[in-house]
Amino acid sequence: MNTRISDRGAMQGLYQQMLGLEEYIESTDLEPRLIHLIKMRASQINGCAYCMALHTREGLADGERVDRLAVLSAWRETDWFTPREQAALAWTEAVTTLEHGGVPEEVFIAARDAFGEKGLCDLTLVVIAINGWNRVAIPFQSATEPFSES
Repeated sequence: MNTRISDRGAMQGLYQQMLGLEEYIESTDLEPRLIHLIKMRASQINGCAYCMALHTREGLADGERVDRLAVLSAWRETDWFTPREQAALAWTEAVTTLEHGGVPEEVFIAARDAFGEKGLCDLTLVVIAINGWNRVAIPFQSATEPFSES
């Protein structure tokens, strides 16, 4: 697949703003491995191959296990994810899809209890950011080639 925007300069403003979100996210107390799980799960839901490849690579570099990444879409079916990770993944799915007009109360309570109010706001920004990146990569057809093994 070829990217639809060949002039990288045309996307400079968009990238600068998105990178500002990433800079803030890196300054939060959220663990890098958790951030990768969140970004990977939202990218799976959105069908963003570019972001799935990127966050698989980054997650592995940060010490994430291959088997956990392989079963991430079925995280409810395994005990490999901590209660905090489960709360984050449920929150990620609910905020990404916003099915039925909002986030279920039990998902909100579990996430707030696991992260506190500030942490939940930071977690929400991670979900917003990756959904934004997915919405850049998918319509502009970002290729996955830079992340493939040669």
